[in-house]
Amino acid sequence: MDSRTSVPSSADSPEGGGGGGGGTAVLPRPAAVEIPESLGYRVKKRLLGKPLVTEELAHEKLSNPVALGVLASDCISSSAYGSEAMLVQMVPVIGLAAFSLLMPITGIVLCVLTLLTLSYREVVMVYTRAGGSYVVARENFGPRIAQVAAVALLIDYIVTVAVQTAAGTVALLSLVHLLGGNHYDWVDNYQLPISVFIVLLLCWGNLRGIREAGRAFAAPAYLFMAGMALLFVTAIFRLIFDHLPKQNVHAGGAYALGTHGNNSALLMGASIGLVLKAFANGGTSLTGLEAISNGVSAFENPQGRNARKTLVAMSVTLGTLVLGVSTLAYITHSIPFTSGSPSVLSQEGSLVFGGSWYGQAGLVFLQLATALILYTGANTSFNGFPFLASFVAEDSFLPRQLTRRGHRLAFSSGILTLTGVSLLLLIATDAKLDSLLGLYAIGVFTGFFMAGCGLVKHFIDRPNEPKRALKIFINAAAAACSICVVGIFAVTKFTEGAWVVVVVFPIGVWALIKVNRRYRDEAAALAAATSDTSRAQYRRQVMYILVDRVDLAALKAISYARSLRPAEIRAVHFMIDSLEAEKLAAQWAEAEVGDLPLEIVQCPDRRITRALLELITRNTADQKSQITLLIPERNYSPVLGRLLHRRTADHIARAVGKLPNVVATIVPFDVVIKEHPLAEQEPVPAGPRPTK
Repeated sequence: MDSRTSVPSSADSPEGGGGGGGGTAVLPRPAAVEIPESLGYRVKKRLLGKPLVTEELAHEKLSNPVALGVLASDCISSSAYGSEAMLVQMVPVIGLAAFSLLMPITGIVLCVLTLLTLSYREVVMVYTRAGGSYVVARENFGPRIAQVAAVALLIDYIVTVAVQTAAGTVALLSLVHLLGGNHYDWVDNYQLPISVFIVLLLCWGNLRGIREAGRAFAAPAYLFMAGMALLFVTAIFRLIFDHLPKQNVHAGGAYALGTHGNNSALLMGASIGLVLKAFANGGTSLTGLEAISNGVSAFENPQGRNARKTLVAMSVTLGTLVLGVSTLAYITHSIPFTSGSPSVLSQEGSLVFGGSWYGQAGLVFLQLATALILYTGANTSFNGFPFLASFVAEDSFLPRQLTRRGHRLAFSSGILTLTGVSLLLLIATDAKLDSLLGLYAIGVFTGFFMAGCGLVKHFIDRPNEPKRALKIFINAAAAACSICVVGIFAVTKFTEGAWVVVVVFPIGVWALIKVNRRYRDEAAALAAATSDTSRAQYRRQVMYILVDRVDLAALKAISYARSLRPAEIRAVHFMIDSLEAEKLAAQWAEAEVGDLPLEIVQCPDRRITRALLELITRNTADQKSQITLLIPERNYSPVLGRLLHRRTADHIARAVGKLPNVVATIVPFDVVIKEHPLAEQEPVPAGPRPTK
């Protein structure tokens, strides 16, 4: 997937591509010609900037500190809502006992983090190409099974955009709540509009060619880590020399406490189902762990070793942050609110920093850094999704348009697709974080499962691998743990939104396989057509010109037909209205078309395409004639033209192109050509647009 067809430079071939060797020469770009640009292109250039040339596509290699900030923002930022997600499940059922149960479940989440980190340490060492679990599955199980990983990662990227932007908006609204009090409850109504605006802003920025590299993108992660470090150090200091206040768990807007308000609920109310639900929500803290493997090719050499070091640093940071947030929630009883804001993390910041001016400054710093890293985490999907989609499209499992770079060398189609689907997801869930989390972990843990299984097969196939048995055990355990989490999430969160992913997942895999089958069938048909045409021998070349009116468009088609000097030229009109046909015949007699007669074919049922097919079929029955159908196409203004005029040329060309021995060619004529500076020249046909 990383390979590209190389084109020899002009220095590699004789001048002009000659020399009798039939080689290929790359000619210099022609000198610029003053041709007016369309309105749409002018708007695009205004919004996105000047187009970039392909030579400007450079891949910046990242040092380990910069890579940690750039690639780890999605993973590290999930610590801002992971602990709260666990409490949301438990507080309404078991009340204050949820804070006691929070710590054991956090410990289990950290154990899963450790196991997955050990597995992905091998992924980044063995597979140093971008693509992560998709590449692992593809190399070990083939491209068809790899589509399971592809769908998992694509879903993960889509949900990541929605979750991260919603969580970042919650961080901003929480700051307003804590600084302004109950007077600013109305700001919750703006959670969806703000999230939508952020997604559109990220889309615009990435279409302009923003690169996920450099210190600017690494800064939010380090600001967030600095804010969290300040929070934890201040909390420890107050615990030793002062005291930490507790949150009012009965505050208005907070989740109502469950029926069991003490630790006895650990035995009475905390069912296995509740624990599994809380663990499933807490598993969202591990999303983004695969980001290092997806971007391992961006590291400096040795790529595998540097990626492994950065992965370990990211996992240690994430584990520390998740443990710290859960511990502070346990100590302060920071309780989740039904609206999502103020968040648990923001309550911890308010309680730890206090109400002094420097405490308020610390809270503002923490919340702004949290919002910034969450939004930056969403931006990682705008880099990962288009690249993954281009990889899958290169394997012919997605439309090949996704492999093309756009105006600013970004994969524009992938960016727009990600934007559209994530916006639909935000609108459908009203940007509520708890609703979005129900969709989150299935995709990412399926990717973990595919990576673990792929590595197990990789090491089984290599009997001389050092520490082979240990590596197989670690990756098999990681795969087993991941598929268990997928099952837990699918069952416990099914009614809370996970059913969408459960339904979409197999449909997505089926759709990708169907796309690939279609591409393979088309390739086989084109290969057969090539062999057939190489043997074809035609005695006569006949050209048909469709005429529905006598104007410059029709005359242009006639001029083009005569320039090709076929054996026969026939102008044909299919009569629907006899009066219109009479007028057309009179105009034809007066037109300067030489001795070319106009044939009028009756079409009483008004099925012009059908009548045309019958006419051509009769004239190609001998298999000795090659027919070229010229279809004059009048191009009008892009907007009003589509509303005021029918566009039937493409429809006719597609229908006729299915016949053997027939080629359909559209001859365009620009009706608004007088706006073109070249309009004063003779209206010589600029060349047809062949459709087959």
